Amino acid sequence: MLPGNKLKILNDPIYGFITIPNELLFDIMEHKYFQRLRRISQMGLSYLVYPGAHHTRFHHALGCLHLMQKAVRVLRLKGVEISAEEEEALQIAILLHDIGHGPFSHAMEHSIVEGVSHETISFLFMEEMNRQFNQRLTMAIEIFRGKYPRKFLCQLISSQLDMDRMDYLKRDSFYTGVAEGNINSERLISMLTVVNNELMVEEKGIYSVEKFLLARRLMYWQVYLHKTGVVAEQLLIRMLQRAKELVNSGRTLFTSTALNHFLQQQVTAENFSEDTLHIFARLDDYDILSAMKEWAHDEDFVLSKLCQMIINRDLLKIKLKKKPISGEKLESHLQKAMSRYNISREEAGYFVFSGDISNLAYKREDEKIHILFKSGKITDVIKASDHFNLKALSKPVTKFYICYPKPKD
Repeated sequence: MLPGNKLKILNDPIYGFITIPNELLFDIMEHKYFQRLRRISQMGLSYLVYPGAHHTRFHHALGCLHLMQKAVRVLRLKGVEISAEEEEALQIAILLHDIGHGPFSHAMEHSIVEGVSHETISFLFMEEMNRQFNQRLTMAIEIFRGKYPRKFLCQLISSQLDMDRMDYLKRDSFYTGVAEGNINSERLISMLTVVNNELMVEEKGIYSVEKFLLARRLMYWQVYLHKTGVVAEQLLIRMLQRAKELVNSGRTLFTSTALNHFLQQQVTAENFSEDTLHIFARLDDYDILSAMKEWAHDEDFVLSKLCQMIINRDLLKIKLKKKPISGEKLESHLQKAMSRYNISREEAGYFVFSGDISNLAYKREDEKIHILFKSGKITDVIKASDHFNLKALSKPVTKFYICYPKPKD
């Protein structure tokens, strides 16, 4: 293949044309690990609430690449030196930042893979690809892990105003149709600058930052923590936990080979080997969906019922409260479920449970979003802003939920 054939242009519904700038980036995108992201949904089961939310991690990674290209252009125009090697490393790091996500994004982390975050798996994938690409990803991995000496480069990948957030808010807003999340990422990026090796925003960009933080808050309550999405994800987690329990007790369930491995093995951070990584690379949404369709007819009542609820969108009832759920309330619903389905207390626990969800748009104890004034003064956005809502956005809001079967009609 001639080198020219690898300088591709892709059409994105949000940004228009996205350019793949060189052969290495193109080859990384062609890699089977990256192509797998086409089969991992960006928003899990949110399509049960917002029918348009069927976009994938692949879409999101390309959007992040585009925004990173723009950020590098903007910073260079402002006199910030970024070498060609650093630019390429930034593009690789942002392209691969989500490569470790499992099926339906977060459900795996809480069910059949124990205590292994998607960030850890992303790092393992990047290390493996680095071996395959003759160590050409080394700088990208340093930036991804926050170990590179030029701090602002790491902040472009992971901070409270990184390219990841700038893309997913705009993209998820577009595909869900929730207009409140539609931030002006182009404007935000054009306001970025670097002082003392730290990323910050010029004074005239403060309103764009306020809009960004407000959009983040609204998207969390309206989309990411929408109560129907919360109950659907909880059912998916419990479905996988039940399947693992049955397999461990000697049952044989219909699954793909890759999914079966994770149901049979106790996979933890300590034993997540190279072989485990190769098997994980074969897992995507389709493994879970095909298993779920089959398990909906399983002889085990708990497993089949959980699957039917998700497939038919006949979910549990969920109620949100400002205070923790009382033990009496939980006990009352447990008793009703045991009697209604003629099941044990342990089995009823799959259908009756409580928990909490938290929303924090701006973590003040983390790296702050700094505003650079014309005078040279640098201030945290909360202090710089005259927006009365912004202080509230830096305080966590927690809601408590209880889930239980819908009363019979």
